[in-house]
Amino acid sequence: MTFPYTLTRTGVVMTPEPGNELEAEGVLNPGSGRAPDGALYLLPRLVAAGNVSRVGLARVLVEDGMPVGVEREGVVLAPDRGFERGAANAGVEDPRITWIERLGLHVMTYVAYGPLGPRTALAVSSDLREWRRLGPALFAYDDALDIDLNLFHNKDTVFFPEPVTGPDGVESLAVLHRPMWDLGEVRESEGVRLPAGVDDPRQSIWIAFVPLADVERDLSNLALWRGSRMLAGPEFPYEEVKIGGGPAPVRVPEGWLLLHHGVTGVLEKAFAQQQKVNYAAGGMILDADEPWRVIARSEEPLLAPETEDERSGIVPNVVFPTAIEEIDGQRFVFYGMADSKIGAARLDRVTPRDD
Repeated sequence: MTFPYTLTRTGVVMTPEPGNELEAEGVLNPGSGRAPDGALYLLPRLVAAGNVSRVGLARVLVEDGMPVGVEREGVVLAPDRGFERGAANAGVEDPRITWIERLGLHVMTYVAYGPLGPRTALAVSSDLREWRRLGPALFAYDDALDIDLNLFHNKDTVFFPEPVTGPDGVESLAVLHRPMWDLGEVRESEGVRLPAGVDDPRQSIWIAFVPLADVERDLSNLALWRGSRMLAGPEFPYEEVKIGGGPAPVRVPEGWLLLHHGVTGVLEKAFAQQQKVNYAAGGMILDADEPWRVIARSEEPLLAPETEDERSGIVPNVVFPTAIEEIDGQRFVFYGMADSKIGAARLDRVTPRDD
């Protein structure tokens, strides 16, 4: 069956501002959201010299129903906590933002690059401007996995916008994450450690759950994740090295639409900026009632690096989708271009056909 969604480029919407030292090494991989007045904003990763990242705020400019540019409104999150600042690197990176109506809050998951490398952290906001940190995500121990997920670095995390009924029958908030199994990145003698039942060391998409009642009782519980299980691993040629989640999943007639990135090439070190890889955007459909089940995948990329902006930059050959927003009834995907700029692509639903 043909995958029922396509992406079509509409253009570049944000480039580094000349002379702005906070953007000296690129603007990329934005979160997004609607302010209380309905205005659409991107929250881009701004990279200063030395690969130090902050999260900015930029109002999206729209002409004839299309995103065409942004107006910058400053920085909303900077690496000013100890867990976000390492001696050799620092940053709050790659925000994913989900509006969760049941909480009345925007929930940001981001990569806190601290003393031991990248960890997932959370912050919440009602207006996209003022953010309350909830700290690094913590995983409840699961004896069935025979491994403590808190030992591992984690990236590409994002919440679903609506509660789901978890595998244990509990109404929960679901969150995608991408553990990285090579402890040798920080302790060489340890090497790769895999959970029980997992025999493929390649980085894959996992799903975890947070009981909604726990969060409604105490918002800090949003950072306590449990019930992790693998959702999907590399399957097709454009994903042969690794995959990771993209924007917050979107409800569609088929279930949940999840855009993701797939990577090919040579991955020399997980924490280093890569120069020999290719990042492309793919898609999955997750079951509407059991989102830990994948019911369809795109065998080919929906968007691959082809334009000069996608092929040349801080990290060449990168298309990295991180946000989906609706403008005048049409959905647009915002994505990082070669770790340097931000582009937009129109998301269309097509009539599936049997191949």
